[in-house]
Amino acid sequence: MEEATSLAHQNVASGRGGPFGAGIVRDGNSIGRGTNLVTSTNDPTAHAEVVAIREACRKLETFSLLGCEIYTSCEPCPMCLAAIYWARLENIYFANTRHDAARIGFDDDAIYREMTLSHEQRSTPIHSLPSPAAHTTFDLWMSKSDKTPY
Repeated sequence: MEEATSLAHQNVASGRGGPFGAGIVRDGNSIGRGTNLVTSTNDPTAHAEVVAIREACRKLETFSLLGCEIYTSCEPCPMCLAAIYWARLENIYFANTRHDAARIGFDDDAIYREMTLSHEQRSTPIHSLPSPAAHTTFDLWMSKSDKTPY
Protein backbone atom coordinates (compact mmCIF):
# COMPACT_ATOMS: atom_id res chain seq x y z
CA MET A 1 0.00 0.00 0.00
CA GLU A 2 2.91 2.28 0.74
CA GLU A 3 4.10 2.03 -2.87
CA ALA A 4 0.60 2.71 -4.28
CA THR A 5 0.15 5.84 -2.18
CA SER A 6 3.70 6.99 -2.93
CA LEU A 7 3.05 6.58 -6.67
CA ALA A 8 -0.16 8.64 -6.30
CA HIS A 9 1.70 11.40 -4.45
CA GLN A 10 4.51 11.47 -7.04
CA ASN A 11 1.96 11.58 -9.85
CA VAL A 12 0.27 14.68 -8.44
CA ALA A 13 3.63 16.36 -7.81
CA SER A 14 4.79 15.61 -11.38
CA GLY A 15 1.59 16.97 -12.96
CA ARG A 16 1.18 13.80 -15.06
CA GLY A 17 -2.30 12.95 -13.78
CA GLY A 18 -4.69 12.49 -10.91
CA PRO A 19 -3.99 11.41 -7.33
CA PHE A 20 -4.11 7.68 -7.94
CA GLY A 21 -1.49 4.93 -7.83
CA ALA A 22 -1.61 1.14 -7.96
CA GLY A 23 0.72 -1.81 -7.62
CA ILE A 24 0.30 -5.48 -8.43
CA VAL A 25 2.13 -8.05 -6.33
CA ARG A 26 2.74 -11.77 -6.75
CA ASP A 27 4.50 -13.78 -4.06
CA GLY A 28 5.62 -10.56 -2.38
CA ASN A 29 7.22 -9.18 -5.56
CA SER A 30 6.04 -6.08 -7.44
CA ILE A 31 5.13 -7.04 -11.00
CA GLY A 32 3.15 -4.02 -12.15
CA ARG A 33 2.84 -0.38 -11.18
CA GLY A 34 0.63 2.37 -12.48
CA THR A 35 -0.47 5.91 -11.97
CA ASN A 36 -3.39 7.85 -13.38
CA LEU A 37 -2.31 9.11 -16.82
CA VAL A 38 -5.69 10.19 -18.20
CA THR A 39 -4.82 13.83 -18.85
CA SER A 40 -1.18 13.37 -19.89
CA THR A 41 -1.99 10.62 -22.42
CA ASN A 42 -5.49 11.77 -23.43
CA ASP A 43 -6.69 8.26 -22.60
CA PRO A 44 -9.81 8.05 -20.41
CA THR A 45 -8.98 4.40 -19.63
CA ALA A 46 -5.48 5.19 -18.29
CA HIS A 47 -6.46 4.82 -14.63
CA ALA A 48 -3.75 3.64 -12.25
CA GLU A 49 -5.23 0.15 -11.87
CA VAL A 50 -5.55 -0.37 -15.63
CA VAL A 51 -2.00 0.90 -16.24
CA ALA A 52 -0.70 -1.50 -13.55
CA ILE A 53 -2.67 -4.43 -15.01
CA ARG A 54 -1.29 -3.73 -18.48
CA GLU A 55 2.28 -3.62 -17.16
CA ALA A 56 1.90 -6.82 -15.12
CA CYS A 57 0.35 -8.71 -18.03
CA ARG A 58 3.15 -7.56 -20.36
CA LYS A 59 5.78 -8.58 -17.83
CA LEU A 60 4.24 -12.01 -17.21
CA GLU A 61 3.19 -12.47 -20.87
CA THR A 62 -0.33 -13.50 -19.91
CA PHE A 63 -3.81 -12.03 -19.63
CA SER A 64 -4.52 -13.82 -16.35
CA LEU A 65 -3.15 -12.45 -13.09
CA LEU A 66 -4.28 -15.40 -10.97
CA GLY A 67 -2.15 -15.54 -7.85
CA CYS A 68 -1.70 -11.76 -7.81
CA GLU A 69 -3.07 -8.97 -5.63
CA ILE A 70 -3.60 -5.29 -6.34
CA TYR A 71 -2.92 -2.44 -3.94
CA THR A 72 -4.45 0.86 -4.94
CA SER A 73 -4.49 4.28 -3.35
CA CYS A 74 -8.26 4.53 -3.83
CA GLU A 75 -11.26 2.23 -4.13
CA PRO A 76 -11.46 1.20 -7.79
CA CYS A 77 -14.02 2.87 -10.05
CA PRO A 78 -16.45 0.63 -11.96
CA MET A 79 -14.15 0.42 -15.01
CA CYS A 80 -11.13 -0.53 -12.93
CA LEU A 81 -13.13 -2.98 -10.87
CA ALA A 82 -14.26 -4.70 -14.06
CA ALA A 83 -10.66 -4.81 -15.35
CA ILE A 84 -9.53 -6.31 -12.04
CA TYR A 85 -12.16 -9.04 -12.34
CA TRP A 86 -11.26 -9.71 -15.99
CA ALA A 87 -7.58 -9.99 -15.01
CA ARG A 88 -8.54 -12.43 -12.22
CA LEU A 89 -6.65 -10.65 -9.46
CA GLU A 90 -7.27 -12.50 -6.23
CA ASN A 91 -7.39 -9.65 -3.71
CA ILE A 92 -8.02 -5.91 -3.82
CA TYR A 93 -6.62 -3.61 -1.16
CA PHE A 94 -7.40 0.12 -1.22
CA ALA A 95 -6.69 3.17 0.94
CA ASN A 96 -9.09 6.04 0.17
CA THR A 97 -12.75 5.22 -0.41
CA ARG A 98 -14.84 6.24 -3.41
CA HIS A 99 -16.56 8.71 -1.07
CA ASP A 100 -13.18 10.29 -0.28
CA ALA A 101 -12.59 10.58 -4.04
CA ALA A 102 -16.01 12.19 -4.56
CA ARG A 103 -15.13 14.80 -1.95
CA ILE A 104 -12.22 15.99 -4.14
CA GLY A 105 -14.14 15.90 -7.43
CA PHE A 106 -13.79 12.28 -8.61
CA ASP A 107 -17.36 11.06 -8.22
CA ASP A 108 -18.11 7.61 -9.62
CA ASP A 109 -21.59 7.39 -8.08
CA ALA A 110 -23.27 8.40 -11.35
CA ILE A 111 -21.63 5.44 -13.09
CA TYR A 112 -22.50 3.07 -10.25
CA ARG A 113 -26.14 4.24 -10.52
CA GLU A 114 -26.18 3.91 -14.32
CA MET A 115 -25.09 0.27 -14.03
CA THR A 116 -28.29 -0.59 -12.19
CA LEU A 117 -30.61 1.02 -14.79
CA SER A 118 -32.14 -0.60 -17.84
CA HIS A 119 -30.77 0.50 -21.22
CA GLU A 120 -33.77 2.77 -21.76
CA GLN A 121 -33.24 4.61 -18.46
CA ARG A 122 -29.53 5.40 -18.85
CA SER A 123 -28.32 8.92 -19.56
CA THR A 124 -26.32 7.73 -22.58
CA PRO A 125 -28.72 5.92 -24.93
CA ILE A 126 -27.92 2.25 -25.56
CA HIS A 127 -29.48 0.52 -28.56
CA SER A 128 -29.38 -3.09 -29.69
CA LEU A 129 -28.81 -3.55 -33.44
CA PRO A 130 -29.01 -7.31 -34.06
CA SER A 131 -26.79 -8.47 -36.90
CA PRO A 132 -26.62 -11.85 -38.65
CA ALA A 133 -22.91 -11.24 -39.29
CA ALA A 134 -22.31 -10.71 -35.58
CA HIS A 135 -24.07 -14.00 -34.81
CA THR A 136 -21.95 -15.75 -37.46
CA THR A 137 -18.80 -14.51 -35.75
CA PHE A 138 -20.00 -15.98 -32.44
CA ASP A 139 -20.76 -19.27 -34.18
CA LEU A 140 -17.24 -19.26 -35.64
CA TRP A 141 -15.77 -18.71 -32.17
CA MET A 142 -17.83 -21.56 -30.70
CA SER A 143 -16.67 -23.98 -33.40
CA LYS A 144 -13.00 -22.99 -33.16
CA SER A 145 -11.07 -25.91 -31.68
CA ASP A 146 -7.81 -24.02 -31.08
CA LYS A 147 -9.23 -20.98 -29.25
CA THR A 148 -7.75 -19.70 -26.02
CA PRO A 149 -10.67 -19.33 -23.64
CA TYR A 150 -10.63 -16.42 -21.28
